[in-house]
Amino acid sequence: MAPTIPAAWRATPAASSRNPGSTTFTTSKTDLAVSGSGYFLVSDTAGNIMLTRAGSFVPDANGDLVNSAGYYLMAAPAGSPISGSSTAGLVRVNVTQTTQQATASTTGAVSGNLDVNAPILTYPPAAPAYAYTSKSSIVTYDYVGRQVTLDVYATKTAADTWQIDVYDNAASTNNGFPYSSGPLDSQQFTFDTSATGQGKLQQASAGPPPVPASPTSLTTPATANAPAFNLDLSQLTQVSASYSFVAKVDGNAVSQIDSIDIDKAGVVSAIFQNGTKQNIYQIELATVPSPDNLDPRVGNAYAVSLASGNLQIGDPGSSGLGTIESGALEQSNADLGSELTSMIEAQRGFTANSKVFQTGDDLLEVLVNLKR
Repeated sequence: MAPTIPAAWRATPAASSRNPGSTTFTTSKTDLAVSGSGYFLVSDTAGNIMLTRAGSFVPDANGDLVNSAGYYLMAAPAGSPISGSSTAGLVRVNVTQTTQQATASTTGAVSGNLDVNAPILTYPPAAPAYAYTSKSSIVTYDYVGRQVTLDVYATKTAADTWQIDVYDNAASTNNGFPYSSGPLDSQQFTFDTSATGQGKLQQASAGPPPVPASPTSLTTPATANAPAFNLDLSQLTQVSASYSFVAKVDGNAVSQIDSIDIDKAGVVSAIFQNGTKQNIYQIELATVPSPDNLDPRVGNAYAVSLASGNLQIGDPGSSGLGTIESGALEQSNADLGSELTSMIEAQRGFTANSKVFQTGDDLLEVLVNLKR
């Protein structure tokens, strides 16, 4: 009589989905727990998709997130979410080999102020003084991520009138005048200091054509290495306050991943060394109509069976699925008292079975001795 393995010892997928274990928090952002219903989608080395709630993922030698059972965390690339029952399109989550691609700068926006009390100067700035009212430099990027520094000069030429020039810093001498070439763009800007204008950049006034258009931006021409760049100055003011000039510019240089962030919705974001943040994966959760009938696999993983029904995949927090807790792990939900009782019963059953075999062996030995 062979000993019976207690039911509590067998993998029971329904226990984790209906009765989740308690959550303990860790210091690793790649430790993941499902808060609510659903399973992580994982893959073995052969590419077979399985379900698990064991979320202790760490990067392997290639940077792929893998749990203690050797299963890879699978997700959809950012911008390509997966729903329904098909796992096509899932990829391994890699947290080290993503590199931010260079993006050339095309637009920028300035917020700031030109001091209305600044003295009027002669324009253009001439040697030897090269007098101007204010100067700021902004950094843009070309097609391959190289920095292109632009010097922006503002010169007050008349009451409420400013000439603003933009130069290529690479053509400068000691980061300033003289430049080996002229300005990339030069425009005259007029500010409205009336009660209605309140120091804002003057726009084209209403009236019959032709109505002169007031410029609101500067544009540098395209080159072989960079596209045209437009700098919006429409939010610039001229009031009785000190000079300020803050520019927000698009584009970026090539950068490596510094850290990873995973939010409750399963969005995996890479934070690069240059401080920018980019979404790279969408972790999906899955469930089945009958979790009790999932097929157990080694390593706290489960495969879909005919009895369990088809996969139902969706974003965390949608369609009844739970959310994801980063830096947390789900603990076992086993009833230790029940497990210990079952273990004792199994051990005693094994001992009793052993005694039966021993008794039978003794009887056979007696019979043999009688025949002798």
